[in-house]
Amino acid sequence: MKQQVRVIKTERDYDAAVAHLSALMDKEIKSGSTEEGELELLALVIESYERAKVPAVMLDPIDAIHFRMDQQGLAHKDMGPFIGSASKVSEVLSRKRPLSLAMIRRLHKGLGIPADVLIGAGGEDIDLSADPQVDYTKFPLQEMHARGLFPNFTASAKQLKDYAEDLVRSFLRNFSEPGRPTLLRAPLHQSGARVMDEYALRVWQLCVLKKARGMRTEVEYKHNTITDGWLRDLAKLSAFEHGPRLAHEYLRNHGIALVIEDHFDKTYLDGAAMLDGGAPIVALTLRHDRFDNFWFALLHECVHVQKHLAPDCVFIADNLDDKTQSDKLEDEANAGAGEALIPEEAWSRSSVRISHSAEDAAALAYELRIHPAIIAGRVRRQTGDWRLLSGLITAAGRVRPHFHDQLSNSTNT
Repeated sequence: MKQQVRVIKTERDYDAAVAHLSALMDKEIKSGSTEEGELELLALVIESYERAKVPAVMLDPIDAIHFRMDQQGLAHKDMGPFIGSASKVSEVLSRKRPLSLAMIRRLHKGLGIPADVLIGAGGEDIDLSADPQVDYTKFPLQEMHARGLFPNFTASAKQLKDYAEDLVRSFLRNFSEPGRPTLLRAPLHQSGARVMDEYALRVWQLCVLKKARGMRTEVEYKHNTITDGWLRDLAKLSAFEHGPRLAHEYLRNHGIALVIEDHFDKTYLDGAAMLDGGAPIVALTLRHDRFDNFWFALLHECVHVQKHLAPDCVFIADNLDDKTQSDKLEDEANAGAGEALIPEEAWSRSSVRISHSAEDAAALAYELRIHPAIIAGRVRRQTGDWRLLSGLITAAGRVRPHFHDQLSNSTNT
């Protein structure tokens, strides 16, 4: 009786099909016969079942490299252009050092080893045929490592550049969220003539963003929340012992995150205002850890939120030390912060403007209901004499202890 070829559903069906295929193969089958068609169809059915039941074997990337070396008659010394120094070649081929994306890209392009084999199952979908659009070695790798931004990196600090692309891609993956703006490509507005290191500034921006997202509340920021009166009320919080923490809550209660994040080298950064979607963030570095600097920088960034942040301007970075800046946005932010802290009308009639005495500074501070250190800071900036009223500055203490929760992992606390 002729046996029909059926779809294989069970192991018993599979065993029977294999036995029948073996029997057919032992026969002398004529070309074009029914039995030949049955044999071919049965072989296809068995192959389909095996492919579905048995997972594909992924080649080990190092085995694949050794195989290609054997194929092309390549020695260890020939692998330098793809892997690096002789010691790196030896370590990689003996599995003592992992392949980096830079090595993988060169091996793929130079030796034609398939990308999925080199990257491995579950790896990133990366176009290895094209060079990276970003020079990952320009990121502040040492500082990022010191701040714990590469938690899975166990090699020595000397190898950071070798794995720059791998490490930075892993760091950036945390910010690839649906519906979120791609801040890495957003325009950067920088104040002052001294241009900041853009790579370091981008990383700082993302560190701020991560902290801010962890602070989110149900309060949604409403446009036109910040008025001149709102800024004056914020400035008056400086008179309290825990003023900086009160400012944090004041902003939070209006849907604005206040983030403290140490600056990176070559950013010359005091603070920034930015948008995460429609949510404003005010970020300060406290690189000058003084009360007068904190309150001026805070008000300065709040004015940016009030007047300047928009869908086409989502990030404004400030170096408040740069006296050469002549930017409309910065002029408005400086004027707004100054007026909120010490209105010009009050300053123009004050005795401290001429006397520079601690008593007159305290009197004006009491009148305006702000911290005396802010008056001292105004006197010092206006005169350019940073020795004046140092006692008031020192008595105010440092700002960083008020934000130990945000700076607990900082290298500069």
